[in-house]
Amino acid sequence: MCTSLIPDAYRTTAAGEAPDDAGGRTRDFPPAPEPLPVPVMDNHTHLDFPEGKAPVGIRAALDAAAAVGVQGAVQVGCDLESSRFTVQAVEQDERLLGAVALHPNDAPRYAARGELEEALDEIEKLASHPRIRAIGETGLDFYRTRGEGLAHQKYSFRRHIDIAKRLDLTLQIHDRDAHSEVVQVLREEGAPERVVFHCFSGDEELAEICNREGWWMSFAGTLTFKNAANLRAALTVADPALVLVETDAPFLTPHPHRGRPNASYMVPYTVRAMAELTESDLGALCTRISENTVRAYGSWS
Repeated sequence: MCTSLIPDAYRTTAAGEAPDDAGGRTRDFPPAPEPLPVPVMDNHTHLDFPEGKAPVGIRAALDAAAAVGVQGAVQVGCDLESSRFTVQAVEQDERLLGAVALHPNDAPRYAARGELEEALDEIEKLASHPRIRAIGETGLDFYRTRGEGLAHQKYSFRRHIDIAKRLDLTLQIHDRDAHSEVVQVLREEGAPERVVFHCFSGDEELAEICNREGWWMSFAGTLTFKNAANLRAALTVADPALVLVETDAPFLTPHPHRGRPNASYMVPYTVRAMAELTESDLGALCTRISENTVRAYGSWS
């Protein structure tokens, strides 16, 4: 059940005053869900990616999330600019932790400019901040990168794994159409102590691998999509101690608001779907997710 109100931080001026995008997708944010009975954290969001009709400040975005039981978030960097933003953001609000990295689709671009090594060095320096708790998002993406770029992707992934291990940080993985290859690299390099598959996109087989390896599986709004039977099957076999929740905001808005901008205040839609699919008590599931998230990233306080 939804409330009828969009959080104030996400309201714009009069309806229709700003046009929707060329693809017909509305840029209005969805209504807020009913608050969760026990607070959880959004362990993957991009507060620096504008998506709605008007930008929303960090504090206002986190206030809107807190109002529905999302008490904290992990702000995630994808390149040098967003990773620098992440360090600034975690210093502005104690409800944020951070992750910094070069996205697998960005690594080949840095390599093409002869800047990959320099960029990786800066990522490591940014990661030394005490509220940066993860190296991510990093990994492999065979959907958008092909050919020669894949070698740079794999090299960058291996370097990020090394940074995470040396700094004792969680590794937050982007895995798109590359499940077996991601697992292979993790095994070849030796996975860090804490690994999170961000926006888990695998099936029961990958979930079972994560169960055996002790890797966390973070479920996003994609779990609620009609064509995501593989994700729902994976959730039913996932070890409950290894399950997290995220938005990947402003992307991947859960049903029934798919196609509209996403934000951390939308997490309850996904959590309720998870509870229904696993036939779990909602409060107990929220408690478990919150405990898992602290185990994955450490305390927010």
